[in-house]
Amino acid sequence: MIIRSVKIQLLFCISFFSVLLYIWLITVGLQTFVLPDERPTVVPQNVVLLMAVLFGLWAVAVLAGTIISTMINNRYYSKFFSIFMIVGLGTLVATRSMFG
Repeated sequence: MIIRSVKIQLLFCISFFSVLLYIWLITVGLQTFVLPDERPTVVPQNVVLLMAVLFGLWAVAVLAGTIISTMINNRYYSKFFSIFMIVGLGTLVATRSMFG
């Protein structure tokens, strides 16, 4: 078993949970707005609130990972969080353009 630094373990945990939050966010959005049999007549406020909270948690996790990886000068996680932030914000812009 390889013993890693606590900082690297923290970055791994943050990256794992940020990916988990992103997948949860995408899944909720797809199940509610894209894949239902009938288009919802009223926007479900509880789902919108859940997605806003998930996006906020995701943003905090990604920003924390970016800051920590930059502070300890870890290029792998710095690139990972930077690319993941671009992908997430691109998803937000694409969703916003589709649904107005």
